[in-house]
Amino acid sequence: MVRFQSEPFQPPKQHAVGYVYSADMLLHVSLHGHPEQPDRISRILEAIQGANLLSKMKQIPIRPVYRNEALLVHTQEHWDKVLAIQTMTTQDIIDSESYYESLSLYVMNGTTRAAKLSCGGVIEACLKVAQGHLKKTFAIVRPPGHHAEPDEHMGFCFFNNVAVAAKVVQLWSPVKRVLILDWDVHHGNGTQRAFNDDPTVLYISLHRYERGQFYPCGPFGGLESCGEGLGLGYSVNIPWPTKGMTDADYIHAFQQIVMPIALEFAPELVIISAGFDAADGDDLGECHVTPIGYAHMTHMLASLAGGKLVVALEGGYNLDSISNSALAVARVLLGDAPPELPPMMASEAGTETVWQVALEQSKYWKNIHPKACEPREQMDEITFSIPEILKGHRQHFLYSQYEMLQVPLMPAYEDRYGSQVMCTGDLLENKTIIMFVHEFGNLRVELDGKPICDVNMEHSYLVDFSKEFIAWVRSENYALVDVNLFPRPFAASALPTSLRPKAAENPARDVLVYLWDNYIQLSSARHIVLIGHGPGCLTLMDMINSRRAHMVKYVNLVVQVVGTGKIPLIPKDSEELRLWYSKNSLVIVHPQHPAFAPDGKLLKRHGRVIEIDETKPIKTMIKALPMIRDHVQQLGNLHKI
Repeated sequence: MVRFQSEPFQPPKQHAVGYVYSADMLLHVSLHGHPEQPDRISRILEAIQGANLLSKMKQIPIRPVYRNEALLVHTQEHWDKVLAIQTMTTQDIIDSESYYESLSLYVMNGTTRAAKLSCGGVIEACLKVAQGHLKKTFAIVRPPGHHAEPDEHMGFCFFNNVAVAAKVVQLWSPVKRVLILDWDVHHGNGTQRAFNDDPTVLYISLHRYERGQFYPCGPFGGLESCGEGLGLGYSVNIPWPTKGMTDADYIHAFQQIVMPIALEFAPELVIISAGFDAADGDDLGECHVTPIGYAHMTHMLASLAGGKLVVALEGGYNLDSISNSALAVARVLLGDAPPELPPMMASEAGTETVWQVALEQSKYWKNIHPKACEPREQMDEITFSIPEILKGHRQHFLYSQYEMLQVPLMPAYEDRYGSQVMCTGDLLENKTIIMFVHEFGNLRVELDGKPICDVNMEHSYLVDFSKEFIAWVRSENYALVDVNLFPRPFAASALPTSLRPKAAENPARDVLVYLWDNYIQLSSARHIVLIGHGPGCLTLMDMINSRRAHMVKYVNLVVQVVGTGKIPLIPKDSEELRLWYSKNSLVIVHPQHPAFAPDGKLLKRHGRVIEIDETKPIKTMIKALPMIRDHVQQLGNLHKI
């Protein structure tokens, strides 16, 4: 093999993320127009560069695949066929057009060099990670490769880039267990074929299948196609039965199938066959995966193999969709957290497919539990989730015990938070109002057995830390607005992303602003106390920032019970708001909180800070109650003087 010796580990220096690209791969172009066009990779590079991310990535020198590398996967005859393309005359290309079209290919003189660079580029991207020079890489290459079988080029693909790279990595680095995750909308028949009997490479593919009628067609991409011989169980196909699959379906498959199997396999390197033709807007794939969906899938895969991850471009033919999706993936590679997903629910087709795959894969993987993802069939109308039952119980308790009433909300907020905003009947007349913002209490359960996670109902109960708090508020005859911000799930729209109504940027904050504008501000209260617990603190501070002038004028005390969590801060751009907050805030944290750093800068931005040596959020709130009670009492005494 024309190849260097294995290079010693070198820790990343200036860059931890690299990329592969060459303009020579633009030389493969159809004179008649074709979905697999050169702009696919140039637009991705422009998108990453336009977001000022390219300077944060190290460009990896590209080179053609060597013959001996290609022969790790392909036959000598296949190698010769691809090399012969570069010597074809114009007449040869015209005469062979129908033959190549039957293989879903087009060729020209620049095809051979582009194909060799595409494969060699993925090899170099993988070696740089496997040998420790970089942490993550993005191979922006074309033509794609996952349809290329050991002895045949097909489906826009000439060499199987990822398969060859995986073999080279196993040969020239310490990495021996490789996970290839293929989210291209088509089944990677060539990749699975290359490792069908190989237990060292786990191949997982999510793709449109439609009973074998969707390209590349046939039963090889079916859920029962799980490998053979020693490789039985190391091929995992998640075959979607229809078009139109969404983020919810893909994330559901990741949570129930991909990640459990990947964790059990414990790869030393993860390679994503990153086709973006399942992206919303791609007419070939006709699915609706968004850039946020791709970001979340990348983020989950980055948690494996110590973060050693390679993204290798496969399909994707809408230039806007492919560039936006690739940019979202690049951001995650560089360390950005993926944007928040909206509430969503997998489709009936998606949940049924995942369940069927779980039934099959549970034969080979202990981490797969079909019962956990069994569809509820046609009983949605007569079923209730456990959180909804417990919320209903809490609503009844507040009404029967304290005569608290449900606050009417706008329809947009009712969908998520209906029955979760309660108030006392004296809200508009009382001189003291306490707004308590929190998330749901804990469900403490005993399990009959950890492997199956069946709940022993007799020894399970709801831990509601707010009971004692509410009892104190009512004993003092204060008015109370109790806001539970644990969102109610609802089904994702079946419409494409481009046709869906734009979701609120921060619905939880908007609910608090709505309550402030329509109830609290219109009340007769002289004392207003805002109390946040856990995740509720951040939303509460967002509301304060949205109504700055009102806060300074009307609110007497802001309490944040954060424990070990992050302490939300008041913006620095308003001196009046900062001074008001410093004078009227109480923050309760753990003694080992980072806020107690030697420089003390974070503490200076808060008023009173109290330490409670408790790590559990529920117990922190219970222990904080006497301190909160004293501060509110002092507030009342000051106004009496």
